[in-house]
Amino acid sequence: MGLRQSCGRTGSCFDNAAAEDFCALLKEEIGTRVRPDRATARAEVFSVIETLYNRRRQRKHKTFGCLTPAETRQRHQHTLAA
Repeated sequence: MGLRQSCGRTGSCFDNAAAEDFCALLKEEIGTRVRPDRATARAEVFSVIETLYNRRRQRKHKTFGCLTPAETRQRHQHTLAA
């Protein structure tokens, strides 16, 4: 089926660095308290991803420079459309 494993070797801390970095940022933003229900937890996670992670957090992109992930995605889609 052409599928590939998304995680790397067992015991290699570098293989999951991006996921670990994201989880640390998420914990920092919403904390670790218990939510009253699953819907509340999902709404908080969605809010952090959409408002902070995708729209305000800037990162260095090798082609586009220092942009947010949302800006990078828009530029990439514009490049593909051209």
